[in-house]
Amino acid sequence: MTDALDHFDLKILGALQANAALTNQDIAELIGLSASQISRRRQRLEKDGYIRRYRADLSPQALGLAVTAYVGVTLGAHSRENARKFRNMVKAMPEVQEAHTMTGDVDYILKIVVPDLQALSRVINDDLLPQEAVQNVRSSIAMETLKDDNLLPLRYGQT
Repeated sequence: MTDALDHFDLKILGALQANAALTNQDIAELIGLSASQISRRRQRLEKDGYIRRYRADLSPQALGLAVTAYVGVTLGAHSRENARKFRNMVKAMPEVQEAHTMTGDVDYILKIVVPDLQALSRVINDDLLPQEAVQNVRSSIAMETLKDDNLLPLRYGQT
């Protein structure tokens, strides 16, 4: 998919990834194109699915969300119905920031952000474990976050 991107597209994506609040004029000044060219390219990047959304990067700590946990979930029975129910439940849980289907020892890894350990206990004991499909839950609590920029590694030299 990146074959359709030139170095200007990658620079636009990089600028927006670093600061989604940039205007077309701001980006134009950064990379040396006109604001109208940026606008056309940006619309194409959005339409083609390179840009999924725009959002603010909120501080969990400032909002009182002090605990980040990574929770591995193993399902007991691997049916399509169980997987569908589990996925729908996880998508509806605001505490779950990320959810990934995995290979290896667990079926899913969930990144959960909550105010405290009591809240984590409630999510695990009241939301996850009562699910019929869930066989096992293992959690690990992040003690310190070393990197949390979520910036994709764009290569500006590619064309």
